[in-house]
Amino acid sequence: MCRLAAYLGVPVPLGRFLFDPPHGLPRQAWAPQELRYARLNADGFGVGWYGEDARPLTYINPAPIWSDPNLTQLGRALRSGLWIGSVRSATEGNPVSHANTQPFRDEELLFDHNGFIEGFHTGLRARLCAELRPEFLAAIRGNTESEHLFALLRQMLAEDTALSMERALARLVHRVEAWNDGRVALLNILVSDGSRIYALRHAVADPCPSLYYNTDDELFPDGQLIASERLTESDYWQVVPEHQILILDPGRPPELVEL
Repeated sequence: MCRLAAYLGVPVPLGRFLFDPPHGLPRQAWAPQELRYARLNADGFGVGWYGEDARPLTYINPAPIWSDPNLTQLGRALRSGLWIGSVRSATEGNPVSHANTQPFRDEELLFDHNGFIEGFHTGLRARLCAELRPEFLAAIRGNTESEHLFALLRQMLAEDTALSMERALARLVHRVEAWNDGRVALLNILVSDGSRIYALRHAVADPCPSLYYNTDDELFPDGQLIASERLTESDYWQVVPEHQILILDPGRPPELVEL
């Protein structure tokens, strides 16, 4: 389990995204309010954004977010119109390491998953790996269900270039449900292609993890926000409905799509 957050809008410093909200990710690391299955998110953190070449970049650290001495200065130096971040609480069988720390990226996408899949290492992992082509399987560096889900999502998009991201996410979670024999799967996912952010709120055989969005926050007047827990005291936070995908586009109102 972990806590996620994302920003889309006019470019802002990383520090505005991380440190300015009173209940931002650093606070959610040690004082989460809606976290289930854990008490702290002290097993690493990461942020993702897009560089001047429009390719994704990440900064990850398997240590607690409050212990990184570089983050304050990076918060002043880095600036982007799209941020995705998370703080991690590692689940059993998934060691704390750089390879297991999100967000994950390829040449185009950023991906972050909040949740877990029950029995992944003794069940679904073998089935999922059997479905992956060698180039996608070989790209997996860690052992989390999150990175395996990202690999399968990338393969589906590569195999069907006409497939939209929202339909690919729906297909991904339906396969998990079909292959995992009805066991618990918590599947809140953020993914971006550099232009949009897609936020999935979904679970199988268990309540969905919390997820909110806000397009009118006073702290981010020209931006849109997504977060596992409300980042600010604004009255404009809305719940992402269960089993739906929220699409944020800088030129359009938020869109909700049912799975």
